Parts: sequence; structure tokens; C-alpha cells
Amino acid sequence: MKVKSAVKLGAVALASTFVLAACGSKTSSAKKSTVNFMESSEIPTMDTSKVTDVVGMTQLSNSEEGIYRLGKNSSVHNALATSTKESKDGKTWTFTLRKNAKWSNGDKVTAQDFVYSWQRTVNPKTASEYAYLFSGIKNADKISAGKANYKTLGIKADGKYKLTVTLDRPIPYFKLLMGFCIFFPQDQKVVEKYGSKYGTASNKLVYDGPYKQVGWTGTNLKWKLVKNPQYWNKKNVKMDTINYQVVKDSSTALNLYNSKKLDVTTITGSQVAQYKNNKNYVLRKEASTFYLQLNQKKDKFFKNKKIRQAVSMSIDRNQLTSKVLADGSQNPLGYVSTDLAKNPKTGQDFAKEAEVKSAVTQNLTEAKKLLKEGLKEEGMSSLKFTLMADDTPAGKTTNEFLQSQIEKLGSNVKVTVQNIPFKTRLTDSSNGKFDAVVTGWGADFSDPISFLQLFVTGNAQNNGDWSNKEYDKLIKASNTTDATNPTKRWSDMVKAEKILMNDQAIVPIYQQATSQLWSSKVKGVIYNTAGNNFDYSKLYVK
Repeated sequence: MKVKSAVKLGAVALASTFVLAACGSKTSSAKKSTVNFMESSEIPTMDTSKVTDVVGMTQLSNSEEGIYRLGKNSSVHNALATSTKESKDGKTWTFTLRKNAKWSNGDKVTAQDFVYSWQRTVNPKTASEYAYLFSGIKNADKISAGKANYKTLGIKADGKYKLTVTLDRPIPYFKLLMGFCIFFPQDQKVVEKYGSKYGTASNKLVYDGPYKQVGWTGTNLKWKLVKNPQYWNKKNVKMDTINYQVVKDSSTALNLYNSKKLDVTTITGSQVAQYKNNKNYVLRKEASTFYLQLNQKKDKFFKNKKIRQAVSMSIDRNQLTSKVLADGSQNPLGYVSTDLAKNPKTGQDFAKEAEVKSAVTQNLTEAKKLLKEGLKEEGMSSLKFTLMADDTPAGKTTNEFLQSQIEKLGSNVKVTVQNIPFKTRLTDSSNGKFDAVVTGWGADFSDPISFLQLFVTGNAQNNGDWSNKEYDKLIKASNTTDATNPTKRWSDMVKAEKILMNDQAIVPIYQQATSQLWSSKVKGVIYNTAGNNFDYSKLYVK
């Protein structure tokens, strides 16, 4: 998923970390139980088919629900499904759905709601940037290529409460996908009622999850999640209200925490040094990598590998993580984050096995040499481009740091910084309106392919327009011919990562972590490094 600018970093970062304040009774059995959360960026959309960022996904994963709900360590638990049957060849999945599930408007949640939702997402007219995740479901690739109608997707409703999904090939991570919000159902009646306005405000959609959202107009900075009286498992939802507000300044948040108006706050920079020995300090590692994406379509000089390498080798990542971010984030080993997946045979971490040190290490002497050669090959005497990032104070700090690092390449290098709102950055990135952009990706599920498939030629997230035939071939093999052979599939992905890094397709700058202060009163939050990061369905205040 696309990750946003956050208070917790000195940079653009994974969202959905939050701030809470307990109100009312001291126990979870209070008549009215309320917490106050903070987000550091606005919600771009609440449309299940169009969401791409972690802000919207966190809202959706707590106000909507699909076949499964993911527990601790991405464990899979039944949600709308009561039972699952998988065929021997792994290509046919049959889900029996619960009969007591309802939308917040009283409509029953049925198998047809899944059929409609999935078809809507893969329909080219919807222009979903996440349609590629349906690859492997029967006809999804043909639909994407314009060779089949979206209604031929391998999903059908056998009555109201039985759902059958047919795959073109086994998908090793299929169950994890079924817990991801892109695969949630949608109420067709409601989608068609609101048309283009669907998902643009709280009152322009309905909810089948633990909470329903109210008060978001599409542009405002305050909203709330309230307990959904129609939710099938409402008796186990302890919170009545979760209030949200957008706060972009970490000092403000920390002051509120210290004045006991907030029960959780994210800290960064000197705050971490001050509080890291506090008993309430928590460090959350994340399956999230931040990187520079260089626009090879708009700026032809970025097609030159030596210029891309020079930009990467100019950056002192040690200084970035320890001095600028100073929040527990670490130097990346590559694009795929550490602690995401391990070799099925040896147990070695994927990131370590696929590491290309030169792609993530500062070497200013070599960088200057490569830049000189690259500029000569392009018939250029200087390098000038704009570096785009989010408009938070933290985003500005990181952007300025990167500017100073890259300009060390020589007096003939000029980097202009541009900081814009998160929502605008997503739009401009998708439309190719950038030279270079600080962006990030958080794994949608605990498998390297969640990162690697982004850079297949033509992927909607491949905004820099990088392309490599051998890379495409390896990713395809990992998803098809080698899908049921864990060893071969692993090898395919390791080779692909090495191609990506040796060609410096992108410039990894850090792997994210979050430092927080938590009040001991806040309980029941389920956190996963990949996918729907935060689950509040069991949240309570003691």
C-alpha cells in the first residue's frame, strides 16, 4: 500500500499510527467508551475499489469486513466466512458466508456483494490501481489486457451465502489476500446510488464492519468511527466512539500526551532520545520501505543507469536514519523490507539474501565519477530536477536533507524541493507529474511479491516507468510455473530483487519503524507489519 507522511518521522511515512485519549469510565465496561485518535494526513478516498494508501485502508479495515480478518502475526480468522473448502489442485475455493451479516443500512451482506465488488475493481473503467492484485484469479489477467469482459472474472455466487472463486493458477498467499480490504464486498445499490461520489464522504457509503464512519466530508480534518449496531459481532466490540483529527505536528501531539489529553503519541527525532527508556516506549518495526522514484518517462536522463546510481550513492543513509529520522527506522538492505519473509529451506531473511550493497551505500567518489560519465552519455553538462514529497514539517525536513546530499555531487547539480499535500502527491505521482518523488510502500501481505510485483512493466504503481524484460519474466514465473514450488519461487524473487537493485530502478532510502509512547490503559490493539496494519475491533480502555 502507499504510505503517507506522518508525524512520527522526519519524513513521509507509514500512516495509521495514531493517538488515543481515554474518556469516561476507567474500565472497558463503561456505558460510553471513547478514544481520540490522530492521523497526520487526510483521507484520500473510502472507495474499496480505489483506495491505495494506508490512511484510507485503516479506516476501511475497521469499518468494513471481508471473508477473513487478520489477527496477530497475520494469522487468518473467519470473518464473513464460516467455513472454507479448497480443492486439491488449489484452484477452487468455496466459502460459506454467515447469514447474520448486515450493512449499516440494514441490507444483508450476500455472496453477490463480493461478486459485484471484485468485478467493479477489475473493470478497466474503474481504473483501480490495485486491480493487479487479482492476477491469478480466473480471467483477471485477460480482463486487465482488454481481452475479456470484467464479468468473466472467476467469482460467482451460488445462492446468497455460498461464494466460489476459481483461479487460473494456485496463489500461495491467497488466504492473506482474502483478509485485505481490496477484496471486501460492496453494496451495489449504494455504489450505484452515489455514482462518482461513492466513497468520497462518510455518508456516501455503507459499512459492514465493527464501526461505521461519520462526519468525514471528503476534505475536513475531523471525523469519527462509531460502533456499528448492525455488525454481526457487535457484542464483542468494546469501544463506542473513536474520534479522529488530523495533526501534522509531532510537538503538538507530544504536548497533548504529556498533559494527559492523549494516551498514545508517536515520537521522532530528539523526542525518541528523550523517551526511549520510558516504560511506555514502544518500537514498532514495519514492512515498509521508503525510496525515491525517478521519472524515466518524463525525464529521459533518468533512463541513464549511471545517473540513477549517482543519485543513490550520494545519500548518507546512516545520517538520515540516526540523525534526521531518529525514530528507530533502519538503513534498507534493498527494496523488500527485512523481517518480512524467510527462505523456506534455509530460513535466511529475504532482504539479506537478495542484498545488493552498492545500491544502498553512500560512495561519493564513485557517485561523482558515474554522474560525469552519465551526463556525457546524455550530452548534458548539468543535472537539474525537482524532488517532490509531502508537506508536513517532517516531510520538508527529509526533503531538504536529500536535497543537500544529492547536491554534493557537484556545483552542476541543482535539486529543487517541492512539498505538497499527501493526497495531491498521490495524484501527481499516478499522473506522472514529477521528476523525482519520495514515496513509500508497505507490504499488503507477508510475502516479497507484495513489493516486487509493483515494478513489473505497466503496473499502475510503477510511476517511474522502469522496465526490464528479465525482471518481468521472473515475476511471472514466481506467480505461474513456479507458484507451487517454494524453492524455485523463492529463487525467482531473489533474482528479481537483485535485478531491480543492480539496475537502480529506484533509490531505497530507509526501512520504516515507529517510536511511540503508550498509556498502560490502552489495550486490545492488533498490529501487523503488513496488510491492514491496525485492527481496533478488540480495542478497549482499562
